[in-house]
Amino acid sequence: MEQYHILVVDDDEQIVRSLSKLLELEGYIVYQAFDGMAALDILMARQVHLILLDVMMPKLNGLSALMKIREQNNIPVIMLSAKTEESDKVLGLSMGADDYVTKPYNTAELMARIASQLRRYFSLGAAKSGTKEHIIRNGGLEMNISSKEVSVDGETVRLTATEYKIMELLMTHIGHVFSAEEIYDRVWQEEAFGVENTVMVHIRRIREKIEITPKNPKYLKVVWGIGYKMEKYDA
Repeated sequence: MEQYHILVVDDDEQIVRSLSKLLELEGYIVYQAFDGMAALDILMARQVHLILLDVMMPKLNGLSALMKIREQNNIPVIMLSAKTEESDKVLGLSMGADDYVTKPYNTAELMARIASQLRRYFSLGAAKSGTKEHIIRNGGLEMNISSKEVSVDGETVRLTATEYKIMELLMTHIGHVFSAEEIYDRVWQEEAFGVENTVMVHIRRIREKIEITPKNPKYLKVVWGIGYKMEKYDA
């Protein structure tokens, strides 16, 4: 069984060490960093499968570090923060986080979220050689289910694991309207409660990557008061 490598980043050494012990007991290999710059250095030198990233840190804060990470890497990032405002969560998600957990957190819930993100990420692995390609086309939008790649007008689009799962759901059900709760239930595979903002932020990020004019989308549409759908587009 493969061991996953997790990078824990927090300027509170006690939090880093206690989290590291919990993760090691779960069978993970753990790397530690106490600021954003050190986290980027480890990411360059080591194989990392998931990052637990604090928001408030010296040298380079978590949000700035996240922006740097997303320039080159789509591995799952779970933000850890004492900030509990919904606007803080939306900001973290909009900048590329896959999940946002507020402190103090329930350790069992955090471990479950880590396992869920890793399952989602590794379910996007390259298809086995010899597998026939399964491609869905909708106008200039193309999704290769076999290689887990999305392109727009021939240009490959970099999506996070969560963004890809949302796209896969919508592209395999073109024209079908999904509520935010349905999307969360199918993609996150967790009970949906108060998830509208979380889904909305991911939808917005996808639009910024696949739409020429995100504020006037031709593919990913809102059906007001109901949910979201992938519009059938032939031209």
